[in-house]
Amino acid sequence: MRNSAAVKITPPTPFIAQVAGTASAMFRGLAIRPYLSPIRQRERELTIVSGPRLPAARIFRERGAGNQPTIVVGGFVPDATEVVEFQRPLLRQAGAIYYLNYPREGFHLPLFQAQLADLVESLNLRGEQPVLLGISFGAGLVSGFLQDVLVRDGLSIRGALFVSPVFCEEDLVRPDRERTGGVRMLESNLRRIFSVRSGSPEEVDRQIERARRCFQGLFGLGAENRILERRHLAIREKIMAVIDRTSTRGGFERTLAIQQFRQLSSDIPLFTGPVLTLLAEAEESLLVPTSPTLALCREPEQFHRVFPRGRCLTVTSRESNDPVPHASLIFHHQAYNPIIAAWYRRFSAPTLLAEQ
Repeated sequence: MRNSAAVKITPPTPFIAQVAGTASAMFRGLAIRPYLSPIRQRERELTIVSGPRLPAARIFRERGAGNQPTIVVGGFVPDATEVVEFQRPLLRQAGAIYYLNYPREGFHLPLFQAQLADLVESLNLRGEQPVLLGISFGAGLVSGFLQDVLVRDGLSIRGALFVSPVFCEEDLVRPDRERTGGVRMLESNLRRIFSVRSGSPEEVDRQIERARRCFQGLFGLGAENRILERRHLAIREKIMAVIDRTSTRGGFERTLAIQQFRQLSSDIPLFTGPVLTLLAEAEESLLVPTSPTLALCREPEQFHRVFPRGRCLTVTSRESNDPVPHASLIFHHQAYNPIIAAWYRRFSAPTLLAEQ
């Protein structure tokens, strides 16, 4: 059932939208505060070697009621602090929430991993094991962290939650010989950006501008013909600001990071703790038909070789004319939240968790 207090994105006046967005941002700002990890050894060592001007993620913290913290690693857009706006209450019930917002002026994958490792270590030293929540592009970052850093550095997490994971470049861009079934809008943009990796600054800027319009269009499609609450309007304003204010270099380097993602191998487990992977029922609207991640997640035997204690579920809508698209935590939170809440409850029920 739709919320009777909801408003449409049109026809509210710009003034009403602005007031609603400002009020929402003010209350959120009181709860979500900048956070400086007490452990920053890896970050400092990397900046000594590579220079102090490396683009660092901004970390934020929100207090929670329980002792099970969550670290949110978002998709390309919106920021981590925005993408789980409708999941914040249930995550707070479990414990504190830590958000990693990507830098606007660039992206440096080793530095991001260093910051995440420092944060995890600081929580471990307090006797806490966080859940890593990776969404779309962020799931690829979390996967790389599990492959390269977690065991090597002796760190500990309680579990991993992946929403519409993009674990490798091939999930979004197909080899030329496999280009059948139509080209997705995002796939086309990524191809162009990858092709100008060593091109002129003017060409890079042109392709990043195309990508900006692509992401604006994707959010617009999600909002189309939909009843939107005031929080939706505030998030929309924030998303558009993130897209506008991310520099050409920031967008370009973040995009190129996708090419450093690696396909998951079923030869050895990646993580032996609890894992929940949530696929949207309409993933193919963004991921390509030959996506290795979709193939892995849809083959239970292969999936459990990678995540022995993992579950993979498909999130569906109750409305046949409104299927759940890729990583739609904002617009389809009613479909996602009961599943996420049930999985978190397992952390407080050891018997249930052991049966997973």
